[in-house]
Amino acid sequence: MPVFPRDTVNYHTQNQVLRQVEQVITTYAMFQPHDKVLVGVSGGPDSVALLHVLFQLTPHYDLKLGIAHLNHGLRGKEADADAAFVATLARHFDLPVYIQKRDIHQCRIDEKLSLEEAARQIRYAFYYEVAEKNGFNKIALGHQADDNAEHMLMYLFRGSGPLGLSGIPPIRSGRIVRPLIRLTRSEIENYLDAVGLDYVTDRSNIDPKFIRNKIRHHLLPLLISSYNPKLIEILNRLADIMRSEEQWINDTTQRMFKDAMVSREPEALALSIPQLNRNQRAARRRLIRMAVETVKGDLRRINFGHIESSLKLLEKQKAYVHLDLPGCISVRKKGDLLIVTREKSYGRHLNLKRDSSEDCSFNYVIPEPGVPPATVCVKEAGVQLEFSKTRMENIPDIRKAGQQVAFFDMNRLVFPLILRNFKPGDRFRPLGMVGTQKVKDFFINQKVPRSNRRSCPILLSRDNIIWIVGYRISDSVKVTEATADILKVALLLAE
Repeated sequence: MPVFPRDTVNYHTQNQVLRQVEQVITTYAMFQPHDKVLVGVSGGPDSVALLHVLFQLTPHYDLKLGIAHLNHGLRGKEADADAAFVATLARHFDLPVYIQKRDIHQCRIDEKLSLEEAARQIRYAFYYEVAEKNGFNKIALGHQADDNAEHMLMYLFRGSGPLGLSGIPPIRSGRIVRPLIRLTRSEIENYLDAVGLDYVTDRSNIDPKFIRNKIRHHLLPLLISSYNPKLIEILNRLADIMRSEEQWINDTTQRMFKDAMVSREPEALALSIPQLNRNQRAARRRLIRMAVETVKGDLRRINFGHIESSLKLLEKQKAYVHLDLPGCISVRKKGDLLIVTREKSYGRHLNLKRDSSEDCSFNYVIPEPGVPPATVCVKEAGVQLEFSKTRMENIPDIRKAGQQVAFFDMNRLVFPLILRNFKPGDRFRPLGMVGTQKVKDFFINQKVPRSNRRSCPILLSRDNIIWIVGYRISDSVKVTEATADILKVALLLAE
């Protein structure tokens, strides 16, 4: 049960926070009179402080507030208790509240996402859905300065460029607003103490298996105590600089992009290579990145290495070369054109119809993956595979992964691996069996339609089949208690 404002309030702390938030709201023009604002409230300190601050500022901005809370269904009774806490909070402030429970695990499986990414996507979809149905034109979230610093360090470790170092934007798409983005976690906790507000604690925020928690509880405190006590402030200032410069560069690149574009279709575009080559390498890199984002719709699973490889196509002497990227995106050099397409079927990039008599043979060589993961688009089968290395302790429960993800003991593999189609006479040792079995018999037992067998990808280490992709791994490469390093291979449907 929350404890609400006491009679003896530290007005200095409260007013200082209110002034800082007002300054952010003014700087970024977050609100206009009569805005209807949906406040995302998890029940944690940041979102509770956000709700209280906006409630205090409502008369000044003439806002109408509502509360949205999503129960991710990940923490059982604790999550139910959080939802009850938020409902009590809403009654105290006499505000409408919208509480729902969603199955994050199912979304994670269906969309082939990490748990964190699946939770984020469903949470934002929930906010937008509630806002649309109930007439809210703004969505306020409780991200603060420490969150921004953690975000920047995470992206730095991933090898991100200026966009990743731009941090969490104070306002996005004119609708998502973050009024607390200049406040530190300690300032927010002091504010809650001053106004006498209780909040709930999500224990997953201290789980060290998540890199964000490692940064939050170990790395940042070390950097602050041993190197610079103002690190949070410095990182947030850097984010502001990078964001403004990124916007300026993006505006400039947009003009270059229009000059280089030769043709544009719903799922394909062509750029003039001579026009691209008139620009410096950094600009060419951005133009290719922009082309991929335009065709794909986002840049998920597209990394610096993918863009660099695409850029190298411009340097090839051959008139026709191509490269496959994650999301079944193809980048092709054809004469003086660089063509980016999003494929849904074989030969889509050239507007070809595949001859039904054509053999669907394929053979891909898979080197040992590094960082970031390697992705192979098997256009003949309409799927893509993502290869990544991890440690045993980073895999919570292999048994719950499903048939779309396979795990292998790295010490039992010989690279490069081979990914090819099924061939008559193939044999392997299915997980849990002592002897070998014909792959054909395995298909029959699994009731795999004959029409699907020829194009089913088969993964091999040396000459041994280690995975009938999407069905069963080989017992010879299974993960055991002695396993330390793991190869994770995720099967993703072509987008």
